[in-house]
Amino acid sequence: MVVNFPNISALLKHAKDQSLYQDLVSQLQKDFVFANVFIELPDNIPPKDLKTLVHEKVYYLIMEKFTDYLNLLYIIDVPEKAVKAIETTDVVEISEQVTFEILKREWQKVWFRNKYGS
Repeated sequence: MVVNFPNISALLKHAKDQSLYQDLVSQLQKDFVFANVFIELPDNIPPKDLKTLVHEKVYYLIMEKFTDYLNLLYIIDVPEKAVKAIETTDVVEISEQVTFEILKREWQKVWFRNKYGS
């Protein structure tokens, strides 16, 4: 079942515990490429570094390439309601929350594919 995670670290730990962390990294890479947003995620990237890289990329997109940011959210299928519910004014915090939403959505995709096949 899909779990509600308190934070990014818990989500990434759960993915690792389920032996699906690498699938999560691959799904992220695939969707970023599909959205035409370059991000380099090495195959053996530690969870802490993954969190940092995705957060930095989201922050950059919000600040410099907002249209690409919106396109990425659309491609990944992050619920608009979740993004609108973010109640902070600091861009660093907003980008961290959006990163969490991205990782949650990507985790859902990986979990469902693993659970129900395809």
